[in-house]
Amino acid sequence: MKRQFDDVLLGSIELFCLAAELGGFTAAATSAGVTPAAVSRSVARLEQRLGVRLFVRTTRQIRLTDGGRTYFEQCRQALNQLADAEREVTGGQAMPAGPLRISAPTPYAHYRLLPLLGEFRSLYPEVTLDIHVSNRNIDFADEGFDLAIRGRTPPDSSLVARKLEDAELVLVASPAYLKRAGRPKTLDELAKHECIQFELPSTGKRIPWPFMRNGEREEILTEGGLCCAEDVLGIVTLARTGAGIVQTYRFIVELDLARGDLVELLPEHSGTSRPFILLYPHARHLSLRARTFVEFLVAHLNKPLRKS
Repeated sequence: MKRQFDDVLLGSIELFCLAAELGGFTAAATSAGVTPAAVSRSVARLEQRLGVRLFVRTTRQIRLTDGGRTYFEQCRQALNQLADAEREVTGGQAMPAGPLRISAPTPYAHYRLLPLLGEFRSLYPEVTLDIHVSNRNIDFADEGFDLAIRGRTPPDSSLVARKLEDAELVLVASPAYLKRAGRPKTLDELAKHECIQFELPSTGKRIPWPFMRNGEREEILTEGGLCCAEDVLGIVTLARTGAGIVQTYRFIVELDLARGDLVELLPEHSGTSRPFILLYPHARHLSLRARTFVEFLVAHLNKPLRKS
C-alpha cells in the first residue's frame, strides 16, 4: 500500500482536532505541550494540502467552517479507531475507555436509556458518554455519532440494525377523563371519545393505533381535537391532565398505572408493540467501549416491566 500520511501530517491532524475540540489554538497548544504558533502552522499545512479553509479566525475566537467540521468529524473518528486498535493489540484496553456519542429519541432516552447510564459509568468509569436526545434523524459521518437508537429501521443499507426490544403499547386515560366521558368497552366505542393524536415528524401523518382483535393485529385511525408533533411525551402529559385517551409505550406510564394516576383501557385488545432499533454504520469498526455499551443495554432492556 502506498504511504499517504507522514508523521508530520498525522501530528498536524491531531493538533487540528485538539483546536477544534477545545475551541482555540492556545488551548490546543497548552494541552499538547507545544506553542500556539506550532498549532497555527499545522492547521495552515492542512489547509494548503486540502485547498479548503478549516477555520474562520477572528481576534477572539476560531470556529470551524462547514468543510472544517466535516473533516474534523472524520479525523476524530479515525484517530479514535487508531487508539482503540493500539489498546486492543497491546492489551492496554482490558477495560473499555474513551468517548462514546449516542443519539436517542426523547421517550426512549428519558425512560429507558438515561436511567441506566449511572450504573454503566460506575462499571466503566473510563468511558465518557455524550448523549444527544432528539427525535430527528442524525448523520453519522457529519455529526460524529457512534450509535443511534430509533423507533424503526431506516431504509439505509449502510447501517447495521440490531433490535433492542419490542416496546409494549398500552391504552390509557386518567380517572378524571373517564368520570367525565365514560369508559370505552369496545374498540368501536373509541370513535365516541377524545383520542389524543401524535403526528410523525418524518411524514406529517397521524399514527394509527394498533390493537389485537380475534388474534390478529388491527390498526385503527382514531379522531381527536388534540395533536402533538415531534415529542411523544406531550400526548402523555395531556392524558395525565384528563384531556383524553392515548395509546403509548407501557414504559412511559408504568408508574402512573401503578399509582392509579392513569387507568389501562381495553386490556383484552392489548399485546401490540413497536420495536426500538440500535443503529451504527456497516463500515465502522465497533470499538470495545461501543460493544460493551451495546451488550450492557441489551442485557438491561430485556428485563420485564411491572404490570399494574
